Amino acid sequence: MADTLLSVEDIHVSYGAIKAVRGITFEINRGEIVTLIGANGAGKSTTLNTISGLLKPDQGTVEFKGESIVGLKAHRIVERGLALCPEGRRVFQNMSVAENLDMGGYTRTDAENKETLEIVYDHFPRLKERMGQMAGTLSGGEQQMLAMGRALMSKPDLLMLDEPSMGLAPILVQEIFDIIKELNAAGTTILLVEQNANMALSIADRAYVLEIGTIMKTGTGAELLVDDDVRKAYLGG
Repeated sequence: MADTLLSVEDIHVSYGAIKAVRGITFEINRGEIVTLIGANGAGKSTTLNTISGLLKPDQGTVEFKGESIVGLKAHRIVERGLALCPEGRRVFQNMSVAENLDMGGYTRTDAENKETLEIVYDHFPRLKERMGQMAGTLSGGEQQMLAMGRALMSKPDLLMLDEPSMGLAPILVQEIFDIIKELNAAGTTILLVEQNANMALSIADRAYVLEIGTIMKTGTGAELLVDDDVRKAYLGG
């Protein structure tokens, strides 16, 4: 039987009069990579922000490890083992790489953080080389690695990644996706929102296609890669 880690049931989210999410339901099992794909404005980032506690749904439930997390403060959700790496990286520009990573581990003890830091540096050796460098002077790819590393410092059971390849050169996109696969192989469950649908579907166990705040299609990553509707809409084919 599948070990359900996250269950999202009929969530609706509005920004004033604008309904951004209209009754989304999906689940993620422990150990999976699940991706949400869709055009800009489909509700992908809103869904992640709602799960992580940054937004509150108008209705619906979000359960993590079998318990409701709706209404919990965002830092309490991090403490339970769910971390968000936000769109646009949002690193602390005037702090060093090491200081940014320290901020990611604020919910844990110094001893725990010391151990996790070595794991982060194993996945991102470039961050170790630049640990004293100001985050604002890093390249876009390095800032993305730092944002992911910072999220990993809380040692999440579920890591949510919002547009990790945005603005990166193709060679760096491949590197980021290789790291996502590494993290998953090492035991982290991944929920991925990504404009690069081809790359996202190629590594996903399962995927959901969002259109105007609703789920229009679901299947395995491999199934949706060859789905005619998905190919026409998102894969340029």
